[in-house]
Amino acid sequence: MSIQRNSASSPPQWKYDVFLSFRGDDTRKTFTDHLYTALEHRGIITFRDEPELQKGKAISPELFSAIEESRFALIVLSQNYALSTWCLDELVRILECMKARDTVLPIFYNVDPSDVRKQTGSFTEAFTKHEERFGNDKEKLQRWRSALTQVASFSGWNSKEWYESKLIEDIIEVIWKKLQPTLFSFGENLIGIDSRLQPINLLLGAGEDDVRFIGIWGMGGIGKTTMVRVVHERISREFEHNFLLNNVRNSVEKSGLPNLQKQLLSGIWTRKDDILDPQEGAAMIRRLLGNKKVLLILDDVNDPSHLKYLAGNQDWFGLGSRVLITTRDEHLLIEHGVERRWKVEELNCDDSLQLFSWKAFKRDCPEKDFLSLSKSVVNYAQGLPLALEVLGSFLYGRGLIEWNSALRKLGRVCNPKIFDILKISYDDLDYEEKKIFLDIACFFNGEDKDRVTEVLTSCDVSASIGIEILQERSLLTLSYGRLRMHDLLREMGS
Repeated sequence: MSIQRNSASSPPQWKYDVFLSFRGDDTRKTFTDHLYTALEHRGIITFRDEPELQKGKAISPELFSAIEESRFALIVLSQNYALSTWCLDELVRILECMKARDTVLPIFYNVDPSDVRKQTGSFTEAFTKHEERFGNDKEKLQRWRSALTQVASFSGWNSKEWYESKLIEDIIEVIWKKLQPTLFSFGENLIGIDSRLQPINLLLGAGEDDVRFIGIWGMGGIGKTTMVRVVHERISREFEHNFLLNNVRNSVEKSGLPNLQKQLLSGIWTRKDDILDPQEGAAMIRRLLGNKKVLLILDDVNDPSHLKYLAGNQDWFGLGSRVLITTRDEHLLIEHGVERRWKVEELNCDDSLQLFSWKAFKRDCPEKDFLSLSKSVVNYAQGLPLALEVLGSFLYGRGLIEWNSALRKLGRVCNPKIFDILKISYDDLDYEEKKIFLDIACFFNGEDKDRVTEVLTSCDVSASIGIEILQERSLLTLSYGRLRMHDLLREMGS
């Protein structure tokens, strides 16, 4: 789940917390890379352009959109920043979009602020070249000069006055504090969060000096990611270092475990060479974090190797450390020896209706004419936050005729956004487990477990272990001896 920042009086949603503007040739592989990694580790969602985006001469629509969708901008003003027309156009756009002075934060990286403000020093050379190239376009040149003069007047950082590590720490703290009034405040997807977090808070054991691994498991879309993000926001300051690794599953699939290990360590590890294999990375994590009090959050883990090489055991971390793991698979936690586990349950009816209302009406209760229809949607979603948010957003601003039409489709056609999230758990099953899942979805939902086990076993299926695996994967529950499958899972499988 993404971070929401809506309120009844302030509806904008930011896709990014920070937009990073920098000259790639100057700082991409050095200061800016360290800064970006530190921002991401703190859970601050940051946009930085990739080299391929700059192959064209004009600033791309993708970057314009990213600027508009960012809450803050960090401008890394380096020696050759003004040589890039791309950077200058980017800066002009940032200042157009971000009117408030405290949302644009300059970092004077090995340059004098007065050189930026007056376009002297290395900035003189840059504008000499621009005047040769764009001499006939006086307005463009003036826009660039005005933007530099303006940004140089803003409060920021002069790198010459800092050790680099301390500079990055201070930037992170300033951004973090500025985000606090908006991060999770009045967020509609935080309804019921305090009651849901109570058991997690008990497992965290604030003030205890032991090292604790805590597993948070449940079906896709149930709110695990939102919960650990809130925990991270609330307690991260209590630790010497804190790391939030989002979507571990996808990160490993895209770039491999060694790259994720390097990302984890980059905030405290000055070596620039790559980690060659997971074993080397694991040894580095243990050596560098073994005497430090850390908060490590591993979100969406789906393979035992993720835990083996990112958080082997308690000896890897200093006293007072906490490792939080979210997963759809309880057995993965059991296999890794995680004794403190909590299953995230569905929202109750009242919280479900309130969450849906925030999405569908931007208020905490439905409009009178839509109350009955809203309750029908809530009943369909069965407490799954993902479904409530997706359906509420879809129905927002639509009339009664459209609502009735949409509700007639429920139960017949699964929303693609919901389907894609739920199907991830199904895709992780082997052939026989998928067969058992489909059989229960189509024929045996609500039936006696022993009877279903007997029937499936007679069909030459390892039903007993298969049903247990489905329970561990959050695809099936047992209630009074009967198998229960969430209606949205059943709909997906039937």
